[in-house]
Amino acid sequence: MSDPTFARPTLEEVAARAGVSRATVSRVVNGSEGVRAPLAERVRAAVDELGYVPNQAARTLVTRRNGAVAVVVAEPETRFFADPFFAQQVRGISKELTAHDNQLVLLLTEGTADYERVGRYLAGGHVDGALIFSLHDDNSLPEMARKAGVATVIGGRPGWSDSETGPTTLYVDCDNRGGARDAVRHLLGLGRRRIAHIAGPLDQTASIDRLDGFRDVLPGTDPALIAEGDFTPEGGARAMTVLLERVPDLDAVFAASDVMASGALRVLRRRGLRVPEDVALVGFDDIVSVAEWTDPPLTTIRQDIEEMGRMMARLLLRALEPAGRPEAPVVLAPIVTPTHLVVRASA
Repeated sequence: MSDPTFARPTLEEVAARAGVSRATVSRVVNGSEGVRAPLAERVRAAVDELGYVPNQAARTLVTRRNGAVAVVVAEPETRFFADPFFAQQVRGISKELTAHDNQLVLLLTEGTADYERVGRYLAGGHVDGALIFSLHDDNSLPEMARKAGVATVIGGRPGWSDSETGPTTLYVDCDNRGGARDAVRHLLGLGRRRIAHIAGPLDQTASIDRLDGFRDVLPGTDPALIAEGDFTPEGGARAMTVLLERVPDLDAVFAASDVMASGALRVLRRRGLRVPEDVALVGFDDIVSVAEWTDPPLTTIRQDIEEMGRMMARLLLRALEPAGRPEAPVVLAPIVTPTHLVVRASA
C-alpha cells in the first residue's frame, strides 16, 4: 500500500490552493493565453508550494507538444565523445532548450544502417523537432525527419539544393570560406610562399568551403600541397606526413580544424621542424582546450561553436511556434555567422 505522504499533488489540489477553477490551472500550466496576470501568478505560487509536476502524457494531449527535441549526430560514439567540437555545440543546444523547458534527446549513428532506427524514432511522436549535424554528403537523415513530420534545423550548410527538397532548409553555419581566406592571407602576410592545406573530409560541406577559401587566395595551387584529413588528430598527423613527403620545403600549413592542426604539430616536431620558425601553422575553430594548450599555442580561425548550438535550438523553437498573424507571418531563414582570426604563437 502506497504511503499517502508521498502522493503527487493533483491539478484539483492546485486549483483549490489557488482558489481558481481546474480549467484555469490547466491553461496556466500548459502555457495557454487568456488568463489574467494576477490569477496566473496565484496558480504558479500554488504549483511551487505544492510541488506540482504536470503529467507529461496529459500535457501532450492538450498542447500537442512533447517538450523534447532530438539532437541527431551523424557520427559514431567514438568520434562524438573524443572531439571537443561536439561537446561545445551540444552544450549550446542544451542551454537554449533548458531555458525554454525542453528536453534534449541525443541520438548517435554508427553509420547509415542506423538511419532507419532514427527515422522510426522521429516518426514515433516522441519529439517535436530535430537538430541534425555533421552530415556526410547525404540528406537521408533530414529527409527522414521531413517524412516524419518533425521540424528540422541542420548544423552546417547542407550539400543539396532546396529545389530538390522543397521548402527552404533551415541551417546554422559559420563563414567557412571567408575564414579560410583570412587564414591564408595571414600566412602570406608573414612572407610564407609554400603554403599547404590539410583539408577535412571532402564529403562534408565545411571541408569543401574551407578548401575553396584556400583556393580563392591561392588559385592554381599544386595539388601536392593539399592532403585530406578526417577532423581527428590522427588524420591531421597522417596528412602532415604525406605533405612533408611530397613537399619537404613547405613553409606553412593551414589545417581545416584545430584538432587536425594539433596532430600536424606533433609530426612537425618529430621531424625537427620548428613552429613557427620553419613552418607556420594555422587551424580553424578556436577550441580553447586545443588551441591554447598546444606548444606553441595555435593561431586559428574562431567560430563561436557554443553560440551556434544555441542558434540552432532557437531557430528550431521558433519554427515550432504556432503560426502568427496571416498578415505578418514570421519568416525563418538560414543563419551564417562571422569568423575571425585569433593570432597566437604558431603563426
